[in-house]
Amino acid sequence: MNKVAQITLTFWIIKICATTLGETAGDLLSMTMNVGYGLSSVILIGLFLVSVAAQLMSNKFHPMLYWTVILTTSTAGTTMSDFMDRTLGLGYAKGSLILATCLAIVLAVWRISEKSLSVSNIQTTNAELFYWVAILFSNTLGTALGDFLADDSGLGFLGGALIIGGIIGLIAIAYYTTRLNRVMLFWFAFVLTRPFGATFGDLLTKPLAKGGLGFGTIRSSAILAILLVAFVAYTIIAEKPIPKETTA
Repeated sequence: MNKVAQITLTFWIIKICATTLGETAGDLLSMTMNVGYGLSSVILIGLFLVSVAAQLMSNKFHPMLYWTVILTTSTAGTTMSDFMDRTLGLGYAKGSLILATCLAIVLAVWRISEKSLSVSNIQTTNAELFYWVAILFSNTLGTALGDFLADDSGLGFLGGALIIGGIIGLIAIAYYTTRLNRVMLFWFAFVLTRPFGATFGDLLTKPLAKGGLGFGTIRSSAILAILLVAFVAYTIIAEKPIPKETTA
């Protein structure tokens, strides 16, 4: 029984909503509520472990559970990246390099162990474990890349979002017009949708004086949570089989 979402346009829309919410919700906990990056990381990693344990114990695909795990990897990734880059003082560039290396190692071990990197047909527990660890590292890496583009590159929140959005567009064109490896394109897109969500989340939450729209973490998180639930509910309704009509 396949236990992961199929890769469709709706998948990417929900992924961007989830990662943007992960950015705003992570900032809400660590900064707005003054919990701090270290303790926030512990709390959010705990939530990730609980949600992924429920996902692993499930015997079939549950959309709400699946996207809850994606969301917890995103929120945990936000605070983990901030802890590495700011609290430990590694900086965005060095933090991104470390996380990219970790992701590459996970994918390499996954490939050697399972003989496949399929992201659309995962049926064994080992493959699913590799899948979620890779997603956790990719979302953490995406946060570091987004912060690097927004803060250190001089592009700002909007400029960073436009650059990443353009690269994602090029990946989509490559998917439909070339024979490049589909799994490779998936992970490039998956990593990049995280900084796109991160920079877009910063654009929503940061004050006008810092180049943001000034919605704040609470209002932005509430809006994104509503959008996320609405899109997931849509996929559940759309995929529900239509009962066949019976004749007398």
